[in-house]
Amino acid sequence: MKSMTGFGRFEASDEQRKITVEMKAVNHRYFDVNIRMPKKMMMFEAAVRNLIKRQIERGKVDVFITCEDVTERPVSVSYNRGAAEAYVNAFRQMAADFAIEDDLTVSKLAAFEEVLTRQEQQEDEQEIWGLMERTVSEATDALVRSRETEGEHLLQDLLAKLDNLSSCVAFIEQYSPSIQQEYRTKLEEKVREFLDDKSIDENRIAAEVTIFADKICVDEETVRLRSHIQTMRETLACGGGIGKKLDFLAQEMNREANTILSKSVDLAVSDRAITLKTEIEKIREQIQNVE
Repeated sequence: MKSMTGFGRFEASDEQRKITVEMKAVNHRYFDVNIRMPKKMMMFEAAVRNLIKRQIERGKVDVFITCEDVTERPVSVSYNRGAAEAYVNAFRQMAADFAIEDDLTVSKLAAFEEVLTRQEQQEDEQEIWGLMERTVSEATDALVRSRETEGEHLLQDLLAKLDNLSSCVAFIEQYSPSIQQEYRTKLEEKVREFLDDKSIDENRIAAEVTIFADKICVDEETVRLRSHIQTMRETLACGGGIGKKLDFLAQEMNREANTILSKSVDLAVSDRAITLKTEIEKIREQIQNVE
C-alpha cells in the first residue's frame, strides 16, 4: 500500500550536462502532474509525464527539472540591423518631437528585445532524452519508495483502528441480548405495579418484548459491519491503487454505525456506537492519503 505523500530526487550527468530532478507528491483525487523545466527541454514534457504515470496512479505530483551545462559550449552573438535601426529612428523622432536630449547608446540599444540574438550549438535531442529519461525514472523510483514507506505507517494505523472497530462490534453483539431481558424484567415490574396482581399475561408480555426487540435489533448492522471490516482488511493486503475503494467501504461502515446509534436505547451501546463513528471518521481521514 502506498501513501500519496512523498519526495524523490536524483541527478545524473555526462560529459556535457548535469540534470537534476526533484519530485514532491501530496494527496489528490486524481492523477495530476505539474512539471517545471527549462524552456529548451519543453519538447520532452509529454514523455516525462507518461514516464511518471507508469508508476503513480493517483496524487498531485510537482516535478522540478534543472539542466546545468558543464562544458564551454561555443556561442555566437549577432545583432538584428533592421530592429536596431527601427529603435534608433524611433528615439530620434521622439527627441525631435519633445525637444529632449537623445542619450541613446550602444549598450542601451543592445538591451532592447530582438536587437541581439544568442545562438548556441545545436544539441543532440536523443542524447539529452537518454540522460533525462534515466534521471526522471530514478527520481520516480525514489518517490515511490518514499510513498511505500509512508504507506506502511498508514497500513499499521488503519489495521489498529479496524481492530478497535471489531472490538466495539463484538461488545454490541454480546451486550444486546441483555437489553431485551432487562426490558422484559422492567415491563413485568411495571405491569405488576399497575395491576397490583401477580397474574400476568405472559403472551402479551412476550409480544411486547418481541416488538421492542425488533425496534432495537442491530444484528443486520453488526453483520454488515463485520463484513466491511473484513473486506477492508483484504483490500489493504492487496495494496496498489485502493484509496477509492477504501473510501467507499468507510462510507458504508459509517452508515451502519449511524443506524446502530439511532436504534440504541442503552447508554453502553450508544457509547460504543459513538466510538465506532469516531474511529470510522479517523479511518476516512487517513484513507484520503492512500493512493
